[in-house]
Amino acid sequence: MGPGESAMSDFLRQCGGVAVIDGGLATEFERRGVDLNDPLWSAKCILTSPHLIRAVHLDYLEAGADVIITASYQATIQGFEHKGYSREESESLLTKSVEIAHEARDIYNTRCRESLSGHAPDDRILKQRPILVAASVGSYGAYLADGSEYSGDYGDAMDLEFLKNFHRRRVKVLADSGPDLIAFETVPNKLEAQAFAQLLDEEEINIPAWLSFNSKDGVNVVSGDSLLECAAIAENSTKIVAVGINCTPPRYIQDLITCMKKVTTKPILIYPNSGESYDADKKEWVQNTGVSDEDFVSYVNKWCEVGASLVGGCCRTTPHTIRAIYRTLSSKACPPIPNVDGAVSSKGEES
Repeated sequence: MGPGESAMSDFLRQCGGVAVIDGGLATEFERRGVDLNDPLWSAKCILTSPHLIRAVHLDYLEAGADVIITASYQATIQGFEHKGYSREESESLLTKSVEIAHEARDIYNTRCRESLSGHAPDDRILKQRPILVAASVGSYGAYLADGSEYSGDYGDAMDLEFLKNFHRRRVKVLADSGPDLIAFETVPNKLEAQAFAQLLDEEEINIPAWLSFNSKDGVNVVSGDSLLECAAIAENSTKIVAVGINCTPPRYIQDLITCMKKVTTKPILIYPNSGESYDADKKEWVQNTGVSDEDFVSYVNKWCEVGASLVGGCCRTTPHTIRAIYRTLSSKACPPIPNVDGAVSSKGEES
């Protein structure tokens, strides 16, 4: 077991066995009036509304999240440059996404220290605990802003070296910004998973990473590639400390966990969408096609029983969803062990 894997094991032990990941960022930005009809999508807010990103991170921490994911999913150097920003400015914006999450964690820790009960009168959860900042790296398809991260079809001309070079500097800048994890998210095909795994080695990235795929049939990843083969890429990398599924309807998750367990011994992470379908042509979610928070959370215990170690939400989930997950897990988990020095979770924490 490598140092990153050991640190993840320590973190999960401190969380009582299962950690809570946050929920949708863009969903919350839109609810607060932000127009995200832009190729940068939620990354637009790094430019225009950093205070809003910080507020949403705080909402998720106060809903019980142990992991907050930065607003860099669709933030790429190429995307910012296309908007007219210099290379230096583009890299600074990537760094800023991690800094905002650190600020939110610091504010939250201060609120926890000032709280006597662990819960605020308005139902906010104020409990000192390990909190990880995960720097989001979306797929090449996310940069294209054409919905191709939901198909995995990058065309016949796509190859491994192109994908590595597309992501290389971005991953390095994010890693150097001081996150606790790098979250490779909504990975739609095997080729891009290979690119990420090789990049971590080639660039000697020492920040542990997770690799998360998406599926639309509950069997394969969205491109049609074998989930078994994709999960095996994570299993064979010493830098990748967890593997799983995000932005996938909840009804498919149990079978996908069972499938991954066949090829990996690493912690499995699960953060599905609400079950709503995405219309790539209209660039919007189809209303009333998902499940309620109550139905979503009803799956959680079963996911944990079959092997999930980190559980949260993706698109169209909210702090209400995450609070419900927290309550479900807290009802059966043992208390976390606070302030253990040396664990991945100790970064940024104060006694």
